[in-house]
Amino acid sequence: MKRMSMIFKSKANRALDRMEDPRETLDYSYQRQLEMLQKVRRGVADVATSRKRLELQIQQLEQQQNKLTDQGKKALQVGREDLAREALTRRAALDAQLADLRTQYQNLQGEEEKLTLASQRLQAKVDAFRTRKETIKATYTAAEAQTKINEAFSGISEEMGDVGLAIQRAEEKTETMKARAGAIDELLASGALEDFSGPRDDIQAELDRLGSTTGVDLELERMKAELGQAPTPKQLDAGSPTAQPQQAPQQQAAPRDGSWPQQPGGAQ
Repeated sequence: MKRMSMIFKSKANRALDRMEDPRETLDYSYQRQLEMLQKVRRGVADVATSRKRLELQIQQLEQQQNKLTDQGKKALQVGREDLAREALTRRAALDAQLADLRTQYQNLQGEEEKLTLASQRLQAKVDAFRTRKETIKATYTAAEAQTKINEAFSGISEEMGDVGLAIQRAEEKTETMKARAGAIDELLASGALEDFSGPRDDIQAELDRLGSTTGVDLELERMKAELGQAPTPKQLDAGSPTAQPQQAPQQQAAPRDGSWPQQPGGAQ
């Protein structure tokens, strides 16, 4: 089972490696970093909003505090010490709330500063990654193009291999057709095949055959003459298919009865 699992994992890894495009992986990583940067920026905005809300609440409580202080003073001026005491009591409660809000405000302000600094650092990191990503993509694209060009020149690429095979098959088929056409021409010339393209002239066909045979015979006689085996053959007339050897005149045989035919003029 371990062996099967290892084989399966190795084949899956090889398939994934063939399918993986580093440029797509880099673009995906860059997109993820942009999403993270966007989340950090939203966090900074949320903290800043909360800080601003606390700031407004502090301002409102400070205004109420000032108002209660003025009311206490006015109550003492009119001799209403009880009202002055009530105003001071309410202001003391506001003082506790203000102290708590100011503490929260400081904490949010510190958190906002941290997030702002982190956002700036992340922005710089994303910008640097984008520059490096584009450089790597350009380098990879150039290397890929160079590899394809080299494979095309060497003929080992799949596309060029198919083209080479197609050319080879076309050349082989062309040679086969040329050989077949030549063989048919020879068979037609020798008379082994009948030419149906027009009326057949048997006499001309025989003359053509004898003419080709005579050429071979002449060449054979020339070779014999060069080797001293026979006299040099005479050139045959191009218009006649064969040269008829000249026969020496033969003497007339004497008749059996001993009589000779009379010659013109009465000579015996």
